Amino acid sequence: MEFMNLSFPKAKYLMKLDIALQLVAGADPASFFQGWAFAHPWYNGDPPMVRELENCPHFNAGRGSVLTANATVEMEACIMDGNTKRCGAVSGLSTVVNAISLARLVMEKTPHIYLAFDGAESFAREQGVETREASHFITPENIERLTQAKAANRVQIDYTQPALEKTPQDSSSSIGDSQIGTVGCVAVDGNGNLAAATSTGGLVNKMIGRIGDTPIIGAGTYANFLCAISATGKGEAIIRATVGRDVAALIEYKGLSLKDAADYVVENSPKGTTGLVAVSVTGEVVMAFNTTGMFRACAKEDGTSEIAIWDSIENGDLLLP
Repeated sequence: MEFMNLSFPKAKYLMKLDIALQLVAGADPASFFQGWAFAHPWYNGDPPMVRELENCPHFNAGRGSVLTANATVEMEACIMDGNTKRCGAVSGLSTVVNAISLARLVMEKTPHIYLAFDGAESFAREQGVETREASHFITPENIERLTQAKAANRVQIDYTQPALEKTPQDSSSSIGDSQIGTVGCVAVDGNGNLAAATSTGGLVNKMIGRIGDTPIIGAGTYANFLCAISATGKGEAIIRATVGRDVAALIEYKGLSLKDAADYVVENSPKGTTGLVAVSVTGEVVMAFNTTGMFRACAKEDGTSEIAIWDSIENGDLLLP
């Protein structure tokens, strides 16, 4: 899932849309682009679409994770099963190739929900999860992003255009517009089983030890018997708003539709900070955001699909039959 800025080169938009289009057209419905809200049968094991994008340096997760203030990587991920509310989360990873795989193992192999930093890295080695030297995750593009953020003296989401003047870190919606993005997915199968998974590298120039919304159950990732939600954006704002849980609570306790619940939560979050993909137990799909745009797509079991960046077809979104 990605927050966009109109000044970002159109060629890169099209490249990423092309990736998404290929995945939609593929025979394997389990290979998906973040921003996927899809109504295909859930899977056993890791979410393959999240793993695939963790391995792609164009996304802010896994190989493409952005850098901390110390030019290091601290990755995080979360997975949750809606029917059982079993979940697993990790953060502070610097050598694990697929953070979402480790999150699943926390859910399945430990009595805990959340492991972080040295403990999570140690658990990964115990479980035989694939790891690489920390330098594997430090790309030239993310070094450039960090240099830019330091020059602007700010923490920023992924990649924000250089500021002409110094601006407070949380006061401008433009800081919420960025060009790569957290990856994640939500799913429901024919039996109404729901699940959500999210993976990210966090914020550019973040403090060492900072934890965002992705691994926080009820904030960036949440699923229950009614819906599943994966969020992206400014983690601090998403945590304060408990975005994932609030959407589910409005459905459960107020009787709102998924669309009404998601729209309410996103519209009441600070502008430029929040986006989400969500799916209901009945297969309703919602992809809501309060930013300039958001890379997103959905695919349903009946064969209908949608891919979009902006908020309307007139602005360049693509609809697939």
